[in-house]
Amino acid sequence: MSTEVLAASATDVQQASASAPAQSATAEKVNLLGMSRPQMEKFFEDLGEKKFRAGQVMKWIHQFFVTDFAEMTNISGKLREKLEKICEIKAPEVVHKNYSKDGTRKWVFRVGDGEGSLVETVLIPAEDKTGSRKTLCISSQVGCALDCSFCSTGKQGFQRDLTQAEIIGQLWMANYSYMEDVPVIERERSVTNVVMMGMGEPLLNYDAVLNAMRIMLDDFAYGMSKRRVTLSTSGVVPKIDQLAQDIDVALAISLHATNNELRDELVPINKKYPLEQLIAACQRYISKDGNESARKHVTIEYVMLDGVNDHPEHAQQMIKLLKNLPSKINLIPFNPFPHAPYGRSSRNRIISFQKTLSDAGFVCTIRQTRGDDIDAACGQLVGQVADRTRRAEQWKKKVAAQNEIIRSQG
Repeated sequence: MSTEVLAASATDVQQASASAPAQSATAEKVNLLGMSRPQMEKFFEDLGEKKFRAGQVMKWIHQFFVTDFAEMTNISGKLREKLEKICEIKAPEVVHKNYSKDGTRKWVFRVGDGEGSLVETVLIPAEDKTGSRKTLCISSQVGCALDCSFCSTGKQGFQRDLTQAEIIGQLWMANYSYMEDVPVIERERSVTNVVMMGMGEPLLNYDAVLNAMRIMLDDFAYGMSKRRVTLSTSGVVPKIDQLAQDIDVALAISLHATNNELRDELVPINKKYPLEQLIAACQRYISKDGNESARKHVTIEYVMLDGVNDHPEHAQQMIKLLKNLPSKINLIPFNPFPHAPYGRSSRNRIISFQKTLSDAGFVCTIRQTRGDDIDAACGQLVGQVADRTRRAEQWKKKVAAQNEIIRSQG
């Protein structure tokens, strides 16, 4: 692990937890799930313990998926009792889960206090020449402030950023879902790839996302290859440059348009950081030398909207736009949502678009639609669950009010 990955600011540590000695008997317990290794090392030092305890606890949490301190058998009983009093290991609450017949899994998590807010996470299994993959699409915010015109999440508005524990908790829960009934000693991590491509704009929740990715890469946690962790952004140019300094992970760009006029409409942040600036930032990002770098190319995400961005001239514009940027292009059939102003491009038009790009020398794939039977496209299900939850709560309140009236009348 590089020194830049191990570096953690005092602000990061403060976000993850308050110093343990300051805990009172009535204070909220510190959630260790979201702590990076530097943060947890500081936490244990503040407890008066050796910092190597951090690595031990991280392995129990992220490699054996243990939430009970009593099961951490290589830690002294005295320390386990101390941790039990002031700490917890708590993933976000699952309020809905569904497993597709094609192997896709989807969760809706409640985050925050009280009724809380909802975010979703999708796991997609696949087979390729390298073997079996399980790719997890993780959310970073409740809703999204960028309001891309084709995105169902953006139509829900922005509520808040997720914490480190709420972000890494999605990966924890996805792994745990495969081994709930497996003995602790036999448990092993199942998720092979992570894409920060769920609800929200990851670079607008920078610190929490950065530290969550550090946990993903840490050998004491998930030990994932830097090439298997991807951050997707709509184009927050200054943060792309900052990311290049802070961590080495793969980068994906939500492009969706090949000229500024159209992208201003589809991806409004383009008005602040137009295509010229975005492509230049991508070129800077992959300029890092080294055979082990994840930055050999940028993945271009391009949702296919019928009659909007799928014409032959758009393919030609993309060829010109990306000619000096090592990239792989992923064409995404649009997933309609209620009141969406767009339709999905025809299969023939998508294939024609792909052929134009492939003939020009680009690696271009068409994303296979997965999990149709469980609404696995981002944002599709969370609104339904929120509506059902809201109606259920309203009904409970109505019944409680009626019961109170009956009691008051004797």
